[in-house]
Amino acid sequence: MKRIITLLLAAGLLISLPSCVDADPIVTLAPSESNTEPAGTGGSEADTSGEGEIKDNPAPDFTVYTADGKAVKLSDMKGKPVVLNFWASWCPPCKAEMPDFDKVCKEYDGRVTFMMVNLTDGKNETVESARNFIHMMEYSFPVYYDTKMDATNKYGIQSIPTTYFIDAEGNLVAYGSGALSEDALRRGITMIYVEAE
Repeated sequence: MKRIITLLLAAGLLISLPSCVDADPIVTLAPSESNTEPAGTGGSEADTSGEGEIKDNPAPDFTVYTADGKAVKLSDMKGKPVVLNFWASWCPPCKAEMPDFDKVCKEYDGRVTFMMVNLTDGKNETVESARNFIHMMEYSFPVYYDTKMDATNKYGIQSIPTTYFIDAEGNLVAYGSGALSEDALRRGITMIYVEAE
């Protein structure tokens, strides 16, 4: 965890208010065979085996809250792959990708865990404004509120939407910065989940 936090700090990713980004990249967090640094990470901290398997790249744990105030940790989700998305209702690119996230979340129900983490800073976004938006749009994916900005700070979120793909063992595998298309979201999921034959 220290390695990820150090990596994020070194990359200068911590700022007070994230901006919106409209893009479509998926970046793996494992170093390539040529040992080049993945774009946007400032260098790779992931260890790989000879087969390129990711290990020792644990996703930083954090605590967020349900709408009724129940604390939930990322580590509570260990054992299933996780799609971790940071968003806010004031962010147009976040809104643009949400129909695809809702669709794919329903499709993978029970096999891949979605954590839609709202940047609930109490000023630009409140639990009430986020809940109203989700209710109005009739989304069914699980929403968590980062009222203490724990997840936002641990992941050094500088722009939203940002999506991380975490395997069932709790390792960071890939991320996407900016609005993801349905195809990009599905590509990310294939990096952390394989359908049983």
